[in-house]
Amino acid sequence: MTTANSRTLDSLDGRIILALDKDPEASALALSRTLGVARNTVHARLARLERSGALRSFSRRLDPAALGYELMAFLSLSISQTRAGSVEQGLAAIPEVIEVHATTGDADLMAKVVARGTADLYRVTNQILEIEGVQRTSTAISVVELMAPRYDGLLARLTEQESRLSE
Repeated sequence: MTTANSRTLDSLDGRIILALDKDPEASALALSRTLGVARNTVHARLARLERSGALRSFSRRLDPAALGYELMAFLSLSISQTRAGSVEQGLAAIPEVIEVHATTGDADLMAKVVARGTADLYRVTNQILEIEGVQRTSTAISVVELMAPRYDGLLARLTEQESRLSE
């Protein structure tokens, strides 16, 4: 069983999330009927998943192209280690920077960036280069997304593993 502060999911959490994937507008009552679980249990689980950060904001499902940002790129950033905090704040202030990861290897950070086109990407890249502590960037433009982020296979595995353990 998971605790309120834990981000570890159990089989029921997985089943709830998979059901929400199939019907994102499903109410707690509809989910409880689909899953054969009490409505209060579903409601409490959803609240816990949101509080713990396991369920992220709804806007993360949005396709940037729907906002006019047709181009996606990945920027490898080399930064001054003494300026990491200001770099993070500077990147957060640029709306087109939609994701940032600290990485190993040649780059210190990897930023996922959206733009309206190549000229807009040039503008965004220059904004990033103006952040104090960013030493250089290297850009790779995404030509086509072959596979969107997906978690349904991991959730299915979780529910299968726990059901086998309970047999």
